[in-house]
Amino acid sequence: MRRDRERILDIMLDIREALDSLARSLVDCKEADFLSNDLLCDASAHKLTIVGEAAARMSDEIKDRHPQIEWRKAIALRNVLVHEYFGVDRPMVWEVAIVDAPLLRDRIAAILLAEFPE
Repeated sequence: MRRDRERILDIMLDIREALDSLARSLVDCKEADFLSNDLLCDASAHKLTIVGEAAARMSDEIKDRHPQIEWRKAIALRNVLVHEYFGVDRPMVWEVAIVDAPLLRDRIAAILLAEFPE
């Protein structure tokens, strides 16, 4: 059981770290700058891919206990980003990075406090 808790904690921390890195990368960034910057867009897509990959490894028990997280949406986004890399919709990546990612980060932080208070 302890190993499961450690695994879940590691996954949650991976998600939080990817979202924190994404947020730091986009401080003071304007949409037009983002859309015209290949490196920034690709790095943001990579961080969102990490989130989706980590979400896919999350236990069903945690997913069921925390339905406020759109686990399937994160996993589906990862699949799109990985398999459609030349056709990635940059405005969609921007929208997810600016609107959805901060909300997800807050929810993950709340889960970490609830599940791992120590």
